Amino acid sequence: MTAKKPYLETMPNEDGFFGKFGGAFIPPQLEEPFREIREAYDKLSKSFEFLHELKKIRKHYQGRPTPITYCKNLSDYIGGGQIYLKREDLNHTGAHKLNHCMAEGLLAKYLGKKKLIAETGAGQHGVALATAAAYFGLECEIHMGEVDIKKEHPNVVKMKILGAKVVPATHGLKTLKEAVDSAFGAYLQDTQNQLFAIGSVVGPHPFPKMVRDFQSVVGLEAKEQFLEMTGKLPDMVTACVGGGSNAMGIFSGFIDDAVKLYGVEPAGKGTNLGEHSASLTYGSEGIMHGFNSIMLKDENGEPAPVHSIGSGIDYPSIGPEHAYLHSIGRTNVGLCTDEEAVDAFYKLSQYEGIIPALESAHAVAFAMKYAAQNPKESILVNLSGRGDKDIDYVIEHYPIPLKV
Repeated sequence: MTAKKPYLETMPNEDGFFGKFGGAFIPPQLEEPFREIREAYDKLSKSFEFLHELKKIRKHYQGRPTPITYCKNLSDYIGGGQIYLKREDLNHTGAHKLNHCMAEGLLAKYLGKKKLIAETGAGQHGVALATAAAYFGLECEIHMGEVDIKKEHPNVVKMKILGAKVVPATHGLKTLKEAVDSAFGAYLQDTQNQLFAIGSVVGPHPFPKMVRDFQSVVGLEAKEQFLEMTGKLPDMVTACVGGGSNAMGIFSGFIDDAVKLYGVEPAGKGTNLGEHSASLTYGSEGIMHGFNSIMLKDENGEPAPVHSIGSGIDYPSIGPEHAYLHSIGRTNVGLCTDEEAVDAFYKLSQYEGIIPALESAHAVAFAMKYAAQNPKESILVNLSGRGDKDIDYVIEHYPIPLKV
């Protein structure tokens, strides 16, 4: 009898589809550059030299493996299930983003590119890519929505200190979608010397697969660490989802196991279009930014306006692999409002001494609700980033509560 292959070895197919989701819906001028990227990745992903260099970078530069922390105080406060955190906030630059940015930098060097270009929402991907560019001696250009530039000022400053050029996206809602539009436009002007380093498990093939593979280190580490800590696997694993890179990273370690997986979408401040970014909850099938997935649409079938207090997850679509896994019932959807995210931001800070990114706080908030309802379960949260970038915004809009 032939053994069943692990999920990660079977998906996506050669054309980049996860079921009916994914693919590469791109203009003719992008077909050759993306073929070049795909062929280079297929080769490098099996290269001992590439993998050895990446392993060395992760250990001696990024500070991997990141630990798992048991949240005893928060768990006791809730009086329910036991909450653990995979501490990607302790990865160099303060988030999971460097896991794929350093690898994309290596890929750019292999291809002989001179410049990395990308979009960013909360700025974590921008900081990570600027860091990778500095490390590999490459130029860097980051496109960021004008609204997010004001909101995430600390990360903008970091990008500039690291040597990156920050380009404001001034059209539309001036947030993450517009930053992607702007970056794509700039990339089209020179595909020969630039590598478009997409910041999540979105975009045309091969990026959803490639970014997932680079982020899978999170889940593979977490599985081994949790077994060592507790002798068993967690009952549930959860992560916030915008495009979905941090979620696919940690899900990758548990996808073949009997573990519940919850992607937490931003419920924002209401259920009307423009008040949330919950694509799987309220969206429908559609093509945007070169891939087919589930997206939020306006009355004309165009990408709808979205909102989230977390700038890194206010995106009107979701990674195609997330759409596929949800369609076959392998993953579940959780929701978290802006108010719940801020409450979790303060609760984790005051009970555990860990200030989370607002994006990550969505997953913490959902884990807190889940723990209260499932007192016998263990819950592993991917704490995808730290909250340094958010403290000015939170303090300005949400007064510090008294610890209860």
